[in-house]
Amino acid sequence: MRNTRLLFYLFILIFSFIACRQERAFTTEQEELFSQAARDAALVNEGFNRCLKYLNGWIGLADSATGLIPRNINDNRSKDIWNAKDCAADNYPFMVLTSALLDRDLLSGKMTEMLRTETRLTSRVGSMPDTYSFSKKDFSNSDTVLSDIIFGSAEYIKDGLIPLTEWLGPSAWSERLVSILNDIWKYAPLETPYGMICSDNPEVNGDMLQTLSRIYWTTGDRKYLEWAERLGDYYLLSNNHPTRNFRVLRLRDHGCEIVSGLCELYATVSYADRPKKEMYQNHIMEMLDRILEVGRNEDGLFYNSVDPIKGVPVDSAIADNFGYTLNGFYTVFLVDGIEKYREPVLTALEVLNKKYRSYAWEGTSSDGYADAIEGALNLFVREPVASAKEWIDSEIKVMWNKQKPSGIIEGWHGDGNFARTTIMYCLWKTGGVHLTPWTEDLTIGGIWKDNRLYLTISSANGWKGKVIPDRKRHSEYMHLPLDWPRINQFPEYFTAEKGRSYTVSSNLSRKDLVISGEELQGGFPVRIKAGSTMKIIIQ
Repeated sequence: MRNTRLLFYLFILIFSFIACRQERAFTTEQEELFSQAARDAALVNEGFNRCLKYLNGWIGLADSATGLIPRNINDNRSKDIWNAKDCAADNYPFMVLTSALLDRDLLSGKMTEMLRTETRLTSRVGSMPDTYSFSKKDFSNSDTVLSDIIFGSAEYIKDGLIPLTEWLGPSAWSERLVSILNDIWKYAPLETPYGMICSDNPEVNGDMLQTLSRIYWTTGDRKYLEWAERLGDYYLLSNNHPTRNFRVLRLRDHGCEIVSGLCELYATVSYADRPKKEMYQNHIMEMLDRILEVGRNEDGLFYNSVDPIKGVPVDSAIADNFGYTLNGFYTVFLVDGIEKYREPVLTALEVLNKKYRSYAWEGTSSDGYADAIEGALNLFVREPVASAKEWIDSEIKVMWNKQKPSGIIEGWHGDGNFARTTIMYCLWKTGGVHLTPWTEDLTIGGIWKDNRLYLTISSANGWKGKVIPDRKRHSEYMHLPLDWPRINQFPEYFTAEKGRSYTVSSNLSRKDLVISGEELQGGFPVRIKAGSTMKIIIQ
């Protein structure tokens, strides 16, 4: 391994210092791919720098005593609190993710300190957090309301700590996740024929189904599967079925979680508990079929909410979270190969560019755009409908234009979702690769085609650092048996895998390097002269 590393560094020195006299000639097709990557690189530069501006803008709003960020800055009550269901779930985690990609000193410094402070100050029932008041220097509420604490804890886990765990792997944030999750179920207050459950709220239980279905695989601990199956039985095997028994079924945020959550459980039991899969199958299909019958407009996008029994919309506005619900349909398609659950995904992706450019998602909220773009991008990775790519490229600019010069977007906890979706978009444009350390003048673009990654990297001022490809996080970190589409996941593109070898080529050298997947996962060093562009092929 040491000899490989020495050869690798020698190869990079050749790239950096002498290869300008022996530049490699690429084919016309390869040069066109590099040109496309260079166009994407300008977007990545803008997107990542916008995320850094967001991060630094919100750091500047942190409470001076605790270092915690407020819920929002638009009213006095919200300025005074840190709460789990909003700023801990939707804003803080994507400050962490931004720093993990773009400022590692902030990750190990302020972001880690926020986690320690939040854990120390806000944990109220076991590890579960409650709302903290900066002015009171204590909990905002004098009473301990368990249902509210469980709600906030479930949101914090699913929306914030799960995405961090999927990207970072084992970390202090995954430890916080497991601690909170265990206490949610330790104090689960609701008795059912299937055992104690944490709530009768479909949003909470949808959060739990998604979390438990992933953490079961991550840890291998069957208690998480048993808890998830309690919820599956409660909804699918009793009189709580979402389309047979609900008077109102929300198909947008704060309700749609139950649909994709049950589908994630279905995927899990398909591999981990086959008899339970057979018990659930018809009930899952009944739910999905009824949603297709009564839950969509003429374009195939979901209403905000429906009465599934009467078969009529309750709120006929279009849900910006259409992709979240379609994740569930596509997951069942992947598990059972039933084409009618793939078709709604294709229908939605095909209509976006025709009829939903600059659409008023959530009244033109930045958060509405973030959720709509995320949903489309996550499905586009599985089903690359060409017009959907055009729509994503168009709408990300609409969302970006909502950011203020300060870096703040709208001044509330939804600002975190601006960064979340921007990072997803930028990683799509790099083939999953990122650079460390990031500098404002860096550009990187990547095109993944025919099992080759074509990268262009440039720097106006010169740069020295590492190029870090992605890995199969769904299997290496989460140990999932299937990479089903998931809310707030960061899709995988080109991935370096242990046990495989890779060839790295550059325009700056006629010599190739063969390197192991283990070495490649750690990143390879690059030095770029000011104003120059490096073209790299990894295969």
